[in-house]
Amino acid sequence: MEKHSPVFINLTSKGLEQSRLIIASLGRGESHGLFSRVSGAEHTFKDTVAHIRNLFADGRDIIGLCAAGILIRAVAPLLSEKNIEPAVLAIAEDGSTVVPLIGGHRGANRLAAEIAEILDIAPAITTAGDVRLKIALDDPPHGWSVANPAATKTITANLLAGKTTGLDVQSGNANWLNPEHFSTNHKTPPAVTITHCNTKEDASHLVLHPPVLAVGVGCERNCSPEELIKLADLALDQSGLAKASVGVVVSIDLKADEAALHALADHYRVEARFFSVAELKAETSRLANPSDVVFAEVGCYGVSEGAALAAVGENGSLIVTKVKSQRATCAIALSAPGECLSTPGRKRGKLTIVGIGPGAAAWRTSAVTRVLTHADEIVGYSLYLTLINDLIAGKPCHSSSLSEEEARVRLALERAAEGWDVALVSSGDAGIYALATLAFELLDRENNPEWNRMEIRVEPGVSAIQAAASRMGAPIGHDFCTVSLSDLLTPWEVIEQRLIAAAEGDFIVALYNPVSKRRQNHIITARDTLLEHRPASTPVILGRNLGRKGETLEVLQLDKLTPDRVDMLTLVIIGNSQTRLMERGQKQWVYSPRGYAKKMGEVAS
Repeated sequence: MEKHSPVFINLTSKGLEQSRLIIASLGRGESHGLFSRVSGAEHTFKDTVAHIRNLFADGRDIIGLCAAGILIRAVAPLLSEKNIEPAVLAIAEDGSTVVPLIGGHRGANRLAAEIAEILDIAPAITTAGDVRLKIALDDPPHGWSVANPAATKTITANLLAGKTTGLDVQSGNANWLNPEHFSTNHKTPPAVTITHCNTKEDASHLVLHPPVLAVGVGCERNCSPEELIKLADLALDQSGLAKASVGVVVSIDLKADEAALHALADHYRVEARFFSVAELKAETSRLANPSDVVFAEVGCYGVSEGAALAAVGENGSLIVTKVKSQRATCAIALSAPGECLSTPGRKRGKLTIVGIGPGAAAWRTSAVTRVLTHADEIVGYSLYLTLINDLIAGKPCHSSSLSEEEARVRLALERAAEGWDVALVSSGDAGIYALATLAFELLDRENNPEWNRMEIRVEPGVSAIQAAASRMGAPIGHDFCTVSLSDLLTPWEVIEQRLIAAAEGDFIVALYNPVSKRRQNHIITARDTLLEHRPASTPVILGRNLGRKGETLEVLQLDKLTPDRVDMLTLVIIGNSQTRLMERGQKQWVYSPRGYAKKMGEVAS
C-alpha cells in the first residue's frame, strides 16, 4: 500500500459505491471494506476500530464513509502531536457532507475541499485560517514544501489579526496564497518568502519552496542509483538550490526503464517523466554543452540539459549546466517566472495483465481490484468488462470480440507504451489459457523497444479449475493437469498425445474449451482415452458459468460424459483412478486422496 494514498473506510455497499466514484475522480485512494458487509473492496477488515487505529498509527490518511463518532472514538487514544498526525475525514454515506476531523493542516482540509468539489457540496471546514483567509500556510498545494513549519503559526496569527505581512515571491506562482492579504513590502518581518533557493532559518520569515526545478539526467545503462543520487544532490547543494523545489526528474524516453532514474525520482518524491529524441533535439539551440558524441549515441545533442529545458518550456531557463560523474550527467532548469512545473513529457507506461476470476466479486483479488480502480484505461473482451463495470465506470475502455485476442493485447501494449497505465483484462487467471501468454509472446516475437521499456506486471486471479474444485470439495487435491480441447491454436495430434500421457500418468484432468459448434467429437476422444486407464465410475464434475448468474454444478460418471452435457462455458474436471464421490448429509462431495490413510495407518502401527 502506498503511504500517500488515502484509505476509504466502507461499512456498507452504498458507501463503497460512493468511495469508488471519489477515488476515480481524485486519481488516488484505496477502498477498504468491512468483511461481513462489503464485497468488492480492495482490502477487507473484520474489526473496524482496530483497523482504523492501525492505519492511523501507520500514518495513513483516513476517510470514513460512516458516522464521525466511529472515527473519533477509534483514533482518540492515539492523539498526541497534531503536527505529525495524519488526516481523518468523515463523509456521509450519501455524499451530502464531508467533514475534516483531524489533521486540518496535515491534508484534511485540502482533501475535504477536493472531495467537496467532486460531490458538488460545501466542505464543513472550521479552521480559522481556511475559513477567513482561504489559505493554509502549513498545508500548501501538492508539490510545495514548507521549509520552517514553526513559522506558520506566527504568520497565520498575524494575518488573522489584520497586521501587515510581507510577501516575497522569488519563483513560482503565489496565487493560492490570496496575495491581497499580503504587503509587497517584504523586508519588514513577519513575511513569507517563496523561493527555490536554500535560506537561513528565521522565525519571522516563513519560507515556502515551490515545485519549479526540473532535474534532467542521463546515464549509462545500469548506472547505480547511489551514483546518480549523489550527482544530483551535489549539483543542487553547490548551487544553493532547495531539494524541496525539485518538481520533476526528466530524461530521454530511451531511459524509461532505468532503475537509477526512478530511484532518483523517489529520492525527491516526484515523478519521473520522459521526452522523445525529437523533443530533445528541438532544444539544441538552448543547450550550453551540445555534444556530437551524444548525438551519435542517441540522436540528440544533449540529454540532461535538453530534458531539463524541455520540462520548463520555452520561457524557462537552464540554471545548472551539465555536470558529470563517471557514468551519469545532470543539469537543472528553472520554470518561467510566475510559473510552477506542470506535468512535462510523459510518464513511463505500465501494463498490468489481470485475471478477474470466474466472475463473482468475492473471487476477485484485492490486488486486481486496486489495479482496475487506478488504471487509466481498460482493455478486454466486452463480456468480461461487463462483469467489472462497477470498478471501471467512467474510464476509457477498449473492447473487442472474443476471437480478437491479438488485437486486444496489441492495443494494450501500444497504449501502455504511450505512457498510460493500462489494465488488460482476462477472466479466471490471466496466465491460464488467457492473455498473459499472448502478451509475452508478442514481446518475444517483435522485440519492440518501446514495449520493452514500459513496466509490465501480471496479477493472478482465481481460475475456473479452482472455482469448480472448491464448489465440489477437493477433487484436485493430488497431481492434476489442464488440457484445452480447442485445436484452433494447437494441432489435435498434439492434444491427443497430451491426453494419452495424462491418462497413463493417472492425472486428474481439467478440460478447458471442451466443445464448440464445430468441435463435438474431441471430448468423446478425451473420454475414451481416459477410460482406458481409469474406471467407468470415475467422478466427473461439470461446472458452468461459475461465479456468475446461472451457475450450475453436476457430477456424473466418466462413461456418461457426452458432448450434449457441456458447452464452451463449462469446465470439466475428470478424477483419477483414486478420486471418490461421497454423499454426506444432503451434499455430494468429490475428493482425490493423497495417501493420508496409509500414512496414518503406518503411524498407528
